[in-house]
Amino acid sequence: MFIVDLTYVKPLEEVDKNIQEHMLFLDKYYSSGKFLISGRKVPRTGGVIIALFKNEQELNSVIAEDPFFKNGIATYKFTQIQPTNCADILKDTLLS
Repeated sequence: MFIVDLTYVKPLEEVDKNIQEHMLFLDKYYSSGKFLISGRKVPRTGGVIIALFKNEQELNSVIAEDPFFKNGIATYKFTQIQPTNCADILKDTLLS
């Protein structure tokens, strides 16, 4: 599992021009079960994605499809975690 931390490096006007394509990218990986949670940072300086990938190489290949990545809108930082506990509602998904 990874925490993907996006930080915008372009003005919000550029972010907003690419937001619809970015949302389609997110939807694709929600449908595949790879993305679990995503959202904007507050204040709006970027976003966070919680994602299920086996390794960073697999994650990198997916992030390369993100319009924010392709258009230089954001930088990305990955933190890999090994879940050991979670809310009951998530146990089947995360701890299996």
